[in-house]
Amino acid sequence: MRFETPLVPARLIRRYKRFLADCRLEDGREVTAHCANPGSMMGLKDEGLKIWLEPNDDPKKKLKFGWRLVDHENGHFTGVDTSVPNRALKAALIAGEIAELAVYETVKPEVKYGEKSRIDFLLTQDGLPDCYVEVKSVTLSRAPGVAEFPDSVTARGTKHLGELSNMVAQGHRAVMLYLVQRTDCSSFTLAADIDPTYAAAFKAAQAQGVERLIYGTQITPEGVTIGQSFGAEGGGRSDGVEA
Repeated sequence: MRFETPLVPARLIRRYKRFLADCRLEDGREVTAHCANPGSMMGLKDEGLKIWLEPNDDPKKKLKFGWRLVDHENGHFTGVDTSVPNRALKAALIAGEIAELAVYETVKPEVKYGEKSRIDFLLTQDGLPDCYVEVKSVTLSRAPGVAEFPDSVTARGTKHLGELSNMVAQGHRAVMLYLVQRTDCSSFTLAADIDPTYAAAFKAAQAQGVERLIYGTQITPEGVTIGQSFGAEGGGRSDGVEA
């Protein structure tokens, strides 16, 4: 997935009200950017961080910049836009690039299911059970090389796990797919200390047959593409996801 408009570098001044960020462009101008991330963004919102913004000239948008990346200035990036995983994954699913799901030919995004919810992707194929795929963007890392989810309490995420379990009980296939939007991580774990309820719900869902997939990403200021599975040979580890 390529960004629609070339990104521009900036320095973060502050992130506030969850969806707003004041930033300083290289020419010294201060602008307010939309931050498409409802999480805590722990470790990704410190003043002075180098970030990348996507400008737009859409008259319908009040804010003319969107915050897309954190540049760790060591060759690694973190994608902070939580809408990116679904866009990148849609293309990968259609192209059959997610090996565990490649047998499905039809990919339908944002399908209503459960209790007033929408599944990120419903995959269908003649002769196979329908497959419900929920996607979570992973950006937290508190130890070198280890990605964690969630970065704050997520009652919505817990609800999704219960609904995936219900789909399995009805004879369908259900997958929880964690997309690690960091290029500096090679393993994954649940942040049970941040949200023990979510961690317990994940363990229960897995026991009921909900599958889990963990994929990395390749991130540059030009775009984001799906990387290797953390469960594949050479693709890193998935430590702690069953803990």
